[in-house]
Amino acid sequence: MNDFIAARSQMALSLAFHIVFSCIGMVMPFFMAVSHYYYLRTNKIIFRNITRAWSKGVAIFFATGAVSGTVLSFELGLLWPGFMEHAGPIFGLPFSLEGTAFFIEAIALGFFLYGWGRFNKWFHWFTGVIVGVSGLISGILVVAANAWMNSPAGFEYKDGKYFNIDPVKAMFNDAWFSQSLHMCIAAFAATGFAVAGVHAWMVVRRMNVDFHTKAFRIAAIFACTAAILQPISGDHSAKDVAHRQPAKLAAMEALFQTGTRVPLLIGGIPDAKSQTVPYGVEIPGMLSFMISGSTATEVKGLDQFPPADQPPVLITHIAFQVMVGLGMVMLVVSILYFIVLWRKWNFEKNRWLLKLFAFITPLGFLAVEAGWTVTEVGRQPWILKGILRTKDAVTPMPGIQYTFYLFTAVYLSLSLVVILLLYRQIKMVPFKYDIPELAGRN
Repeated sequence: MNDFIAARSQMALSLAFHIVFSCIGMVMPFFMAVSHYYYLRTNKIIFRNITRAWSKGVAIFFATGAVSGTVLSFELGLLWPGFMEHAGPIFGLPFSLEGTAFFIEAIALGFFLYGWGRFNKWFHWFTGVIVGVSGLISGILVVAANAWMNSPAGFEYKDGKYFNIDPVKAMFNDAWFSQSLHMCIAAFAATGFAVAGVHAWMVVRRMNVDFHTKAFRIAAIFACTAAILQPISGDHSAKDVAHRQPAKLAAMEALFQTGTRVPLLIGGIPDAKSQTVPYGVEIPGMLSFMISGSTATEVKGLDQFPPADQPPVLITHIAFQVMVGLGMVMLVVSILYFIVLWRKWNFEKNRWLLKLFAFITPLGFLAVEAGWTVTEVGRQPWILKGILRTKDAVTPMPGIQYTFYLFTAVYLSLSLVVILLLYRQIKMVPFKYDIPELAGRN
């Protein structure tokens, strides 16, 4: 492993772990706030119990997200000094604002965790809402910075120098909205299905059935709503990519030749040498139609770009197919869930649905990881599209592979700790959370 591959691998590893922690940290506070709202409106202790249990999970993921996010900020400077030297003054604004949102989130979380019985009940609930809103804003700001790498804006570039810098325009670049919308909906879907799946499995096992059923319903509503909205967001994102990053779209669809009436490719394993996609299924004219509403629309293939400017096709295409495929699975499950709600079927008599939710627990996060792979690998060989190549931004410092091995061990250890803490939280439900004695506390 050379230093360039080691640096990219370390960054990919850090992002892969952080994105899970950050998604949960963005979304779980909203679940918590809804449960708390039900408690305040109905005075049913079970909703207070759910809120307290979920708040501990929020605290766990806030801490791990803060640690992994801090590591990422250092890695940008240590692994990619060539990028930060030029890009730092331009896209530093969203990171500065993200830091502010992070501090607000931390303060609000402290108020919420230790505010039971100490604040006005609606102010206490409001602090929980602030945790969710500030976390969501943090995520949007980070994605806006990433979008700037895909769609550079807010500066002029000539002879290797940047001038006439406008940080606000850089932050609100052409890609920020589509990427932020797609990422936020994905976070709600992934976190919702993960939380709903855990509670569904507890109901299947008949453990604290009422507690886990009510928790399941809150998470499932968020998850299924997001999963139904995600294809709309995905369509908007695909059109945006087709306009701004045609090389990425060509890699996503393994489209080697430019043409009209281009088919939509499902599956397949691209072979760059023969420029074919064995085992793929084509829907005639559908890609052209999805991009512009007409099958006569021309779609650029990889033949329009020099080989040195083409993204890795195999990884990008497979990751895209995985993301879309898992999204379709979650969409089908969501439709089934809303049918069950519409028909007012009892969950106890429809254990198949609960088992299905339990089975697909990790699919949302697998889709998120695949989506980020498309975003990052599909942009290559550029770290700043059309301006700075990734290989030109990497640190000249030797021995990066050893820090990659070290960070791999650290992240695996951190993940193990988080899993053990969450497992303990679930096991403690009948002893610490789902008990009527909480009615007399605080």
